[in-house]
Order: sequence, then structure tokens, then C-alpha cells
Amino acid sequence: MRWPPWASESQAREQRDERNQKDWSQSLNAIDWAAFTEPRTLIPTLILTTGIVGALQIHRRYLRRFPDAVSISPTYFRKRTILGQVTSVGDGDGFRLYHTPGGRLAGWGWLPWKRVPTAKKDLKDKTISVRLAGVDAPELAHFGRPEQPYAREAHEWLTSYVLNRRVRVLVHRQDQYQRVVASAYVWRLFDFPIPFRRRDVSYEMLTRGLATVYEAKAGSEFGGPELEQKYREAESIAKRKGTGLWKGYRRNRKEWESPREYKTRMGLEEQSQGKGS
Repeated sequence: MRWPPWASESQAREQRDERNQKDWSQSLNAIDWAAFTEPRTLIPTLILTTGIVGALQIHRRYLRRFPDAVSISPTYFRKRTILGQVTSVGDGDGFRLYHTPGGRLAGWGWLPWKRVPTAKKDLKDKTISVRLAGVDAPELAHFGRPEQPYAREAHEWLTSYVLNRRVRVLVHRQDQYQRVVASAYVWRLFDFPIPFRRRDVSYEMLTRGLATVYEAKAGSEFGGPELEQKYREAESIAKRKGTGLWKGYRRNRKEWESPREYKTRMGLEEQSQGKGS
């Protein structure tokens, strides 16, 4: 029925269309707040939110990659380990580690975008400098200082033992050279006499007479008193047998020089030369 009665048919149709359009716009703009509390909406939202938050926490805790020693959070110190691949060995008691969080389970080594770089330019500023805890290896020649006996043997052994291998390190602290002092562990499947066992790299060096127990007055780190005792016992056995660098110790104890004594002597000589000049 037209309203008002005297209105034409076209005017009445326009009025109806205008009312319908207005009602449709109002229904679109109205917010049905009750729908947000319905189980069909609430449950999927909670699942999605929980999943996102959980994924972020997992990534932050287990899958975040540390490009260098400085970026490692102090919350890791003495509590959590870091898994990576050794990319270079600088001396007898230190190496560089490319952090691969999650290991093979996270795709490292088999996913195309998760491969450890091999070129030096690609590794620059992307590796962690690791100083082995509890040991001191003979010094290689550097900065004008002569090479110590057994320095090359220690470096070659460490290179063959860890280079390009997956190594897990327990970080104890950072030092003043932007390195981490850490205990390093590597799985050696075919080692004699006990295969399929995790090896403590520092301990293995001591048993072979390729390093001494770290004896600096400040900055020594072993990873706990039990490990320190274990290291000292291994050193004592190697010394008694005359293994590795201890051969010289048995031949001439007066002239034999530990890595710590060598560094102290070199420092004093350089200091006196500086004063003399």
C-alpha cells in the first residue's frame, strides 16, 4: 500500500528501497559482541593465539641463532649448551663455531637454506670464538714470539678432532677477548676402546699430553670442582708417563716450560724491551 495515498507508485518504491538500504547498512555496522564469546569463536581463537605464542617461545629458547660470542645471553652460562659446527681451529686450545640451533631436527645440513657456509667472506662475523675450559696448550708462533715445543702437534690434533664436526659446548662465561670459555663435547663413533661415547675435548688433550691444566691466577674456568679434579688427575698421569709435551719435562725439568710460564716469560721480556727502547 502506498503511503501517503496520494504518492505515486514510483515514489513509494523509492521510499521502500531507501528504507531497505538503511536497514541493511545498520545491520552491517552493528557489532554482535555475543558472537565473540561463543565457543565456536572462542576456542579456535585461543588455540591460534596459544600456538603463535608457543612458537615464538620455542624459537626464542631453542632455535635462535647466535652469530658471535657477544650475542650469547648470560642465561646460557653454566646452564645450557650450544650446538654448532667447527669452521676453523686457530690454535691448540681454541676454535670457531657456527651455531646451528636445533641441529638436524631443525633442518641444519639437509635443508637448502640451512647450510653452514664454507667461504671465509660468508663466515665473517657469524661464528663464535671458543676457548677450551680448563686447559692451556703450547703457544704457536705469533706476534713475533717463537713457537713452543708441541704447539704444532696440539694444533694439528685439535684440528683433526673437531674441524667440520658437530660440537656441543657448555658456555661458562665470556672473557676479555670476546670469546666464550666453554667445555666442548664431540661424539666419536669409532673411538677406541669405547665407541659411541661423548668425548670431553679438554680431557682428551690432557690425556695425550697436548695441554696442561690452566694455571693462570685469574680467569681460570673448569666447569666445576669435579671437572677440575678430573683434569688434574689426567695431567698427573700424562706427566708420570712422559706423554706428549711431558717428555721434555722428564728429560730436563729445569729447562722445561709450561704454556703459562712461557707466556709470563714472553710478557716480561717484551716489557723490558719496551722500557729499554
